[in-house]
Amino acid sequence: MRASDLFIKCLEEEGVKYIFGVPGEENLDVLDSLRDSPIKVILTRNEQSAVFMAATYGRFTGKPGVALATLGPGATNMVTGVGYAQLNGLPVIVVTGQKPIKKSKQGSFQIVDVVSMMKPITKWATQIQSGSRITSTVREAFKIASSERPGAVHIELPEDIAKEKIKNYKPIKPQPIRRPIVEEKAFDLLVQKLEKAKTPVILIGAGANRKRITKYLSKFIEKYNIPFFESQMGKGVVDERMSQYIGTAALSNNDSVHKAVVKSDLILAIGHDVIEKPTNFVCEGKTQIIHINYYEAKIDDVYMPSLEVIGDIGNLFWRLYERNLKTSKWNHKEIYKIAKREREKSLKSESKENKKSVLMPRRFVRELREIMNEEDIIALDNGWYKIWIARNYITSNPNTVLLDNTFATMGAGVSIGAMAKFLNQDKSVVTIVGDGGFMMNLGDLETAVRLKTDLTIIILNNSALGMIKIKQALQGFKKFSFDLKNPDFIKLAESFGAKGFRVKDKKDFKRTIKKAKNTKGVSIVEVLIEYPLEID
Repeated sequence: MRASDLFIKCLEEEGVKYIFGVPGEENLDVLDSLRDSPIKVILTRNEQSAVFMAATYGRFTGKPGVALATLGPGATNMVTGVGYAQLNGLPVIVVTGQKPIKKSKQGSFQIVDVVSMMKPITKWATQIQSGSRITSTVREAFKIASSERPGAVHIELPEDIAKEKIKNYKPIKPQPIRRPIVEEKAFDLLVQKLEKAKTPVILIGAGANRKRITKYLSKFIEKYNIPFFESQMGKGVVDERMSQYIGTAALSNNDSVHKAVVKSDLILAIGHDVIEKPTNFVCEGKTQIIHINYYEAKIDDVYMPSLEVIGDIGNLFWRLYERNLKTSKWNHKEIYKIAKREREKSLKSESKENKKSVLMPRRFVRELREIMNEEDIIALDNGWYKIWIARNYITSNPNTVLLDNTFATMGAGVSIGAMAKFLNQDKSVVTIVGDGGFMMNLGDLETAVRLKTDLTIIILNNSALGMIKIKQALQGFKKFSFDLKNPDFIKLAESFGAKGFRVKDKKDFKRTIKKAKNTKGVSIVEVLIEYPLEID
C-alpha cells in the first residue's frame, strides 16, 4: 500500500470521522486515499476556518479534530486557527503537505519551514520522513493533542513520503488512559485550608468545562452554600441559576464581581489558567488561592497559588462532597449582599439604556436569553458584545456559550457556529458576530449553506471596529481609523443562498430572531446596536 493509505487507516483507527480543509497539489495522494475511506472530507473556503471547525469538533467531542492544508500559503493560513486551538485548550491535529524531501525538481518554490513555524504555537510539530514512521507518529500525535492540557499538534507529510510503497505496517490501536486522582496529602491540605477559611469562594475556569466535573462540583456548591463565579471560559460548567452564583468576571479590573470576591479569604481556582484573561484580584496578595486542575499552575505576576491540587477534578469534588467538612466559621452574607446589589444596579442601567431609540447590549442579551432554550447554543466571534454576554447571559449547561477569551481572534464566529450546529442537530444555534469579524471570513457563509445547517447569524452592525474604537476614546486618543462601510447584508445573504432579515426597530428584535430561528437553512439577521462608553 501507499504510505498515504496507511496514514488514513491510522486516522480511522483513531476514530476520525471528518477532515476539514483546503487540500492542494502536495496532498493529492492523501486525498486519493480518502476516496474509499469512511472519513468525510469537508471542504472549507479558508485553511484558518478549517482549523476553527476542527477545534470546535474537539471542544464538543473531546477527541482531536483534523484539519488539512497544503504547503506554504496553505500552512501559513492555518496559523490563526492553530493559535486559537492551542490557547483555548482544544484538541486538534493539523496536517500539511510539503514538496518532496528526498529529491525535488522545483527548488525552493513555495517552501517555508512549516514545522519550525508551528513549534512555538503547538504542543508538538513534526515531519514524517519515512512511511515506516507513520503509525507511531499518528498515535503519538493524538495522544499529545488529547492529554492534559489539550491543544494543537502539527504533522507534515511530504509528497514523496505519501507516495512511498510500504507493507507489513498496521495502525496502532489507541489505549484508554485513566487520569490520576489527587493524592491523599494534597487532599488533606486542601481540607485543612477550607476548614480554616471564613469566606471561601470558587472560581471556575476553562479547564473545568467537562461533563464529568459538573455533577459533583454542583453538589458540593449546593451542599455548603459556597459562592461561585466564573471566568468567561468557565460559563456553563455549573448552572448559573443556582442561588450561589455571584457573576462572571469579564474584565481585568473594576468588574462588578470583583467587589464581592475581594471579601473572600480563600479562592478555589478550578480549571483556571493564566492563558485566560486574568482578573486583577488574583494578584493583589490579600487572598489565598488554591490551584485545582489536571496540570500544574503556571506561576505569573497575576497568579501565585499557595497550594496546587493536581488530578481528576470530578473525583476530587466527589470526595469533598462525601467528606462532611467543618464549615461553622464560614460566613458569606456580605459576599451575597454585594452580588445582589450589583445585579440590581445592572437592572437600573438597563432601564436607563431602554430610553435610547437604538438597541443597547443589556436588552439585547436579556431578550436573546428569553428566546433561547436551556440547551440551545450561542457561538461568539470576538467583539465588545462578548463582555455583556459573559456577564448577563445566564447559562445552565456546558458548551452552550462558545466564546474565546484566550486568543480572542476575530473571524471565527461563523465557522464555529456552523460546526456547533453540524454536531448538534437537535439544538438551535445562534452565532453572534460584529460587522468587522463577519467580513473577515465571509467564505464561511458559503460553507455553512453548503453543509445545509439551520444556523442563525446575528450581525451586530455599528459600522466600526467597535471595541477598539471605544477603547481609543476611553484612553483619550482622537477618533481615527476604525469606521467601516458595510455592504447590504440582506442582499449579501441572498447571494449566498441564505435568508436575510433586518431589525429596523428594537421592539422587533425578539420577533425577528424567532422568525429567523424557525427558518430552514442559514439566516442572517442584521441588528443595529450602540454600546455605552463605559461598563458599570
